[in-house]
Amino acid sequence: MPRPADPQSKPIILTNGIIHVGNGQVINNGAVGFDNGKITFVGQVDNITIDNSAYQTISVSGRHIYPGLILPASRLGLEEVGALRPTRDYGEVGEMNPNVRALISYNTDSELIETLRYNGILTAQATPESGTFSGTSSIMALDGWNWEDAVYKADDGVHLRWPPRFLKGSFFNPERKENKNYDETVTAIDQFLRDAKSYNETGNPNVNNLKLEAMRGLFEGSQSLFIHVNGAKEILESLQLAKETGVKDMVVVGASDAYYVKDYLKDNNIPVLIGDIHRMPFRPEEDVDMPYKLPYLLHKEGILVGLAYQRGLQNSRNLPFYAGTTVAYGMSKEDALSTVTLNTAIILGIEATIGSLEVGKDASIVVSEGDLLDMRSSKVTQAYILGKAIELDGKQQLLYQRFKEKYQK
Repeated sequence: MPRPADPQSKPIILTNGIIHVGNGQVINNGAVGFDNGKITFVGQVDNITIDNSAYQTISVSGRHIYPGLILPASRLGLEEVGALRPTRDYGEVGEMNPNVRALISYNTDSELIETLRYNGILTAQATPESGTFSGTSSIMALDGWNWEDAVYKADDGVHLRWPPRFLKGSFFNPERKENKNYDETVTAIDQFLRDAKSYNETGNPNVNNLKLEAMRGLFEGSQSLFIHVNGAKEILESLQLAKETGVKDMVVVGASDAYYVKDYLKDNNIPVLIGDIHRMPFRPEEDVDMPYKLPYLLHKEGILVGLAYQRGLQNSRNLPFYAGTTVAYGMSKEDALSTVTLNTAIILGIEATIGSLEVGKDASIVVSEGDLLDMRSSKVTQAYILGKAIELDGKQQLLYQRFKEKYQK
């Protein structure tokens, strides 16, 4: 597997490319300069305002330059082989575990990381996944010797798995059944949130409660509550309960029924991370292409939308192509790009340093020969994390080259 990249040693300027800034702007015949991991120039080649004589000039003529893509709500680094329990480190025993930190379990040696980087994903939110309060996520740069090297933003949010009102049936008995434990679970969530609020208001308690201590950021505004929920009624109930108990920032993750509560989301400025668009509709009365056009419908209403993928880690590498699907169902290409770059950065609270190609931000940059959101033409040729030129070839590419040479002989 590729070794972590060395820190940027000299200033670099990429010239003659088509720049997709990430905020909707496109710059033809553009240049992006960066030094010490920070972007120093973005604009047209003819209008370069920096002294580029000290810069290493790399021509990317005809290629597309993008901000590095961001994958939220992912098990990346916490799971290697889903069928093997020893490689699954995203779950903890018990229901209320906000104190469980994904950060210290993140595995920088995962062979899955290269498969994401090869498609332009350079940052991910490592997220715990079991129980009701699953734990605390952290945002990781996809390069580093260990989690201390890779951490981009530690402990950015607490994740709540809201129970469904109806449980899915089995393959042989697909009929949905009422969740008889729904009210009991909601009552437990309510009580836990109120306990956490009271604990926070005490200031410095005589005895520290690790679980309630981990919730402080929700009431102080330093962390977001990521509510994983799909049903319309459940979305409303979860958001109202969080609001009543004093949680300042909330994000809906999954959000299959978000369109049916769009007015509440818009009025309360609640962002949405759509969990999966490559699926069949959950409601029989819905249009068959409802999942594909959901991001556009919410975007058109003025709701901040980002894309995630929650149906198995193995397909997370296709995040840019899910964004590409939304283009066929109403989104413009640049708005679709924002759903996996700047919008997601805003939702995760890291937009000041990443998510778009702007002067002063961290140099998280992807260069592709074709459209990064199009599976047919996307071919990432260069990528930079904090200005570091990373090696893109992973296990699959090395095996391809090995056996290509074997059979050519």
